[in-house]
Amino acid sequence: MSVDQMSLFTALLALVAAAVAVAGVILLATPAGRRVLAGMRTDARRLAFSVAGVSTASSLWFSEVGGFIPCELCWYQRVLMYPLVVVLGVAVWRRDDLLRWRVLPLSLLGLAVSGYHMQLQWFPEQSSSCDVAVPCTQQWVDEFGFVSIPVMAFCGFAAITVLVLAATVREDAGLRNDRDGEPVTPEEQP
Repeated sequence: MSVDQMSLFTALLALVAAAVAVAGVILLATPAGRRVLAGMRTDARRLAFSVAGVSTASSLWFSEVGGFIPCELCWYQRVLMYPLVVVLGVAVWRRDDLLRWRVLPLSLLGLAVSGYHMQLQWFPEQSSSCDVAVPCTQQWVDEFGFVSIPVMAFCGFAAITVLVLAATVREDAGLRNDRDGEPVTPEEQP
């Protein structure tokens, strides 16, 4: 696979990850959506693991096969993404319900770093602490006029964050309880 083909393929995957994140946020915002997500816990865990695995493999491909030299912020994003493969893999294997506390610190920090990296590339005239030899403003990939490696990382971290929230949503989330402690559906609520 050529660098151009890999760039296009990973950009498309990033857009799919962004769509998953947006759809997940919409479902998490409503009680009916949370009930749907509660039935998909295992699938959400597996998908989050897949996103972390593909993100890790892609970043390694770009540096080892494509010859792209990672900047300082790319290294920070890698440090936050790579452990997620192990953490999410174990969570899938053990059906871990405490997933939120193990993954969200890494994924939210990854969102922040990749968000900062994206804005550095969009507004390169600002100063940064990145190395002059390997600047953080260097855009190795530019697909569809806006998808760069930091954008791909941001989409990956966003999808993982939303999928982990979806994997840990309670079945009765958003439902009030009646006097006996039983969940009351929205139709039964006064």
